[in-house]
Amino acid sequence: MQTVIVESGATKSDWRVLDAEGGELKRFQRAGMNVSTMQIEEIKRILAEAIASEGIAGSSGLYLYTAGVVTPEISSELSSHIRSVSDIAEIDIQNDLMGAARGACGHEAGIAAIIGTGSNTCFYDGENLSQKVYSGGYVIGDDGGGAALGKLFLSDFIKGLVPESIAEDFAAEFDASYAGIVEGVYRSASPSGYLGSIAPFVLKHYEHPYAKALVDKNFQAFIDRSLLRYDVASYPVGIVGGFGWACQEIIRPLCEKAGIRISRFIKAPIDGLCAYHTSRL
Repeated sequence: MQTVIVESGATKSDWRVLDAEGGELKRFQRAGMNVSTMQIEEIKRILAEAIASEGIAGSSGLYLYTAGVVTPEISSELSSHIRSVSDIAEIDIQNDLMGAARGACGHEAGIAAIIGTGSNTCFYDGENLSQKVYSGGYVIGDDGGGAALGKLFLSDFIKGLVPESIAEDFAAEFDASYAGIVEGVYRSASPSGYLGSIAPFVLKHYEHPYAKALVDKNFQAFIDRSLLRYDVASYPVGIVGGFGWACQEIIRPLCEKAGIRISRFIKAPIDGLCAYHTSRL
């Protein structure tokens, strides 16, 4: 029987279908799912369409990791929906932080960090996790993530604080009108996704002192306000997420300076999760 593993952020969801021995049968992507920032009915629609179109309704198990699963009621509602559109026997729905911990640490103790569109941290003892610092999401938190960097940049841009050369480049790639920016931030289907989409643009200009200072400020805030709240002297930090992976040459020296040992960077959390679940088959 086949097993389905799903890992989702705000921007996209990665799906893997494994056979009984853990071999990969299929991989595909769908829209992102984040219970914190999206209507749950939209998440149900994404799940139902993927299950139906990819022929996985008869799988033996489905393991879903997505942001915003903060209560048993949310997990139960999504599980019931999946059962209503499939014959999947075992369904396990966890938040993205458990996905990061299992993916980055496997069965070993350590500090897990997500640096993607958003950011989050936890301590993982090899089975359970405890969280000393809450993320707060893209509105009041997510230091270090792509959305936080996008927010920092747009805040400067609308106030005319971005150097002219970078501002001109931004206007050539994005709708740089005030109305367009407000629409993206406050009225788009995924505001955090919109903010995160600006991060690669800022990184492209990292050699410019303005962009370097902005990027380094974003990661330093994550280190100071989140990572250093854990016992980094005793445990390594595993970082998962595409944004962290892309910026590892920036993050690593900042962490080393703060006395933080990085065990690994994982670009796609789904890769670590496949290894974790394969070890349990």
